[in-house]
Amino acid sequence: MNMHAPKILVVDDTPANLVAMRHLLADSGAQLFEAGSGNEALALCLDHEFALILLDVNMPEMDGFEVAFLIGEDERLRDTPIIFVTAAYADDINRVRGYHFGAVDYIAKPINDMILQSKVRVFLELYRARAALKATLEELEERNDQLNWEIGERMRIEEHILHQATHDTLTGLPNRTLFHDRLTTAMQRAPHHLTQFGLALLDIDGFKGVNDNHGHPAGDALLQAIAHRLSGEVRANDTVARLGGDEFAVILEDIDGASSLVRRCEELCALLARPYPLEGRHGPFVANVSASIGVALWQGSTQGDEELIQCADRALYQAKDAGKNRCVLAS
Repeated sequence: MNMHAPKILVVDDTPANLVAMRHLLADSGAQLFEAGSGNEALALCLDHEFALILLDVNMPEMDGFEVAFLIGEDERLRDTPIIFVTAAYADDINRVRGYHFGAVDYIAKPINDMILQSKVRVFLELYRARAALKATLEELEERNDQLNWEIGERMRIEEHILHQATHDTLTGLPNRTLFHDRLTTAMQRAPHHLTQFGLALLDIDGFKGVNDNHGHPAGDALLQAIAHRLSGEVRANDTVARLGGDEFAVILEDIDGASSLVRRCEELCALLARPYPLEGRHGPFVANVSASIGVALWQGSTQGDEELIQCADRALYQAKDAGKNRCVLAS
């Protein structure tokens, strides 16, 4: 017998009736299970999913109505179709009572072979159709889950690619491309919020010496440490970017004026001049570097982004010419 064949439960307290049912349903294509009492039937229902239950009404201890009632009380079993097998077929009151307890049909005793086999065939076909529908829905759900996973994975990959395209691989900071985008956004935002913003360009004084004396890995570690300090010092709506080499840029938004801008850049200058404990090719060492910073306050819509960058760049060269480790405001 196919283990995946639908299952039929025959419940009857008379062994001869069970034997007769066994012969009648031998060619049904279903697995047959037999119970000689209501309790036995309920126990089998808990262990198996039945396509159909053929239930004798007149049984001692627990009759068919009680068995049907208890099956209907169980959420997992209540949809199992029950055909009552009864000698009291002409009793309309009992028939109505049976329907109340969940019967889907009646078969009268003595059993007509053709009627029984025909009704069983209908319910088995219904069960197979439901099982096929359930399998299809489960497969669709599985495909839907797979599709959602693939969409999510694709979005994660696209986000990763976009992040790589707009961020510096060494420090994780926005790169030159994203810096220009953020600068444009700041220029659009400031007039709407009636605020000012400034641009600071930074060069690291003494960076080449660290690279030359302690190796490029030490230089990379220094750049990462500088990026970490800058990111930890600015506010959430500010932008710290690495433009390349030892060049950094900071867009400082919601500034109260030139003096506020200079004060914040001087704080960055002091922060970056603190010692950096690092590991070099000759072992641990402390890097002492500083920053030259050129800073420009945006002059409004008459000043374009390149013009603002050139102003900050000129101020940066003035800071270098004046002895480095300082902040100079563009005139």
